[in-house]
Amino acid sequence: MEFDINLIDFNKGNGLVPAIIQDFNTKEVLMLAYMSKESLLKTLETKMTWFYSRSRNELWNKGATSGHIQIVKELKVDCDLDTILVLVEQKGVACHTGERSCFYKKVL
Repeated sequence: MEFDINLIDFNKGNGLVPAIIQDFNTKEVLMLAYMSKESLLKTLETKMTWFYSRSRNELWNKGATSGHIQIVKELKVDCDLDTILVLVEQKGVACHTGERSCFYKKVL
């Protein structure tokens, strides 16, 4: 049975939903980005992560410039149908700072 992506609530976030990116093998959370319906469709089609840049107002393919690509292994949606979890095989680092994960600054 295929999931109908039209069920995802893009309206809540003005056409965008948060996408949590997690390492498929280690389960480490790598980053948080936003997806539009178009970027989600491109992600499903290419099995590579595509996001919507809120600052540049355009789609972007993670790793297209840096080579630090994310190969999609699994994709899930939460119970409210307004957040996406993308499990990936990360090539290189996920964070633009050079860290493996964007969540490297410990608070507690």
